Amino acid sequence: MSASNRRVLLKSRPQGEPTPANFDLVEAPIPEPKEGEYLSRTIWLSLDPYMRGRMSEARGYASNVELGDPMVGGTVGQVVKSRNPGFKEGDFVVEQSGWQSYAVSTGAGVTKLDPNAAPLSAALSVLGMPGMTAWWGLMQIGKPKAGETVVVSAASGAVGSVVGQLARLHGCRAVGIAGGKAKCDYVVKELGFDACVDYRAAGKDLFRELRAAAPKGIDVYFENVGGAVQAAVLPQLNDFARVPLCGLVSQYNEMQMSPGPDWRLLLVRRVTVQGFIVSDHFGEMEGFRKEVPPAVKAGRIKYREDIVQGLENAPEAFIGLLKGRNFGKLLVQVSDDPTRK
Repeated sequence: MSASNRRVLLKSRPQGEPTPANFDLVEAPIPEPKEGEYLSRTIWLSLDPYMRGRMSEARGYASNVELGDPMVGGTVGQVVKSRNPGFKEGDFVVEQSGWQSYAVSTGAGVTKLDPNAAPLSAALSVLGMPGMTAWWGLMQIGKPKAGETVVVSAASGAVGSVVGQLARLHGCRAVGIAGGKAKCDYVVKELGFDACVDYRAAGKDLFRELRAAAPKGIDVYFENVGGAVQAAVLPQLNDFARVPLCGLVSQYNEMQMSPGPDWRLLLVRRVTVQGFIVSDHFGEMEGFRKEVPPAVKAGRIKYREDIVQGLENAPEAFIGLLKGRNFGKLLVQVSDDPTRK
């Protein structure tokens, strides 16, 4: 066990795009668990777009990070000391320890992991919050029907990649939108999407490229991005289309609302748009547990990880995430994973 607890704190609130100056890497004493608590060593840290909202002062769906506090985030850790009878040394756990090397917990809201069931890191990607987000948004809001066309933005990412694969498993045409040829090739050749549009190469022809990939129009649009991608999609929505509104990552750094597409189309075409936060539905995931883990184990749903080594590199990796630099689920390996050879 290292001699100190490394932590990444929120030093200042970003004005527009976050910069390394908004973060502060500090060392603190390793905390001691009290009666009823345990101490865990962070192995994996998940980096996700929602964290940008937690850095601001604006009101959101959850409390924001206070200046001087560690950044929030989902983690996988290993118990190294326990005074809680429900957890023993060596247990692997999924928790919300944030951007730090060690954390103390009472065990509330914590899930134990079986290291033999799946790689530990999968609990932060396809078998965790991103996978649940994909399944809930598509199945409960998108309600795909065989033969329909499902379009998903950020298609090579942790959420979008699962959305498209689920759509294919349910008999739909799956069309991805991603940035770069490598990502589009991965989406089609590795994940099995029917088509993928490279929005960076398409430029002003994004509307036309998308029309060619979805010639019958769009029945379900899983929204992760917003901005120019959204503007190209909305006019192509079919009557009674459904739009699970998961994220708007292209707009998270904006300091004021930018002009948007003509939302009158949503009225004329009777489109259902529903924003959702997956944590509201964690208690309703029986369908996810029945469908996704077996499909992952059987190889019918694949996933990709983009791993950054070292907690000190989390700020730069997070900044890159908001610019679409990651390829797959972005994770920070904070310490050694004893289950990986």
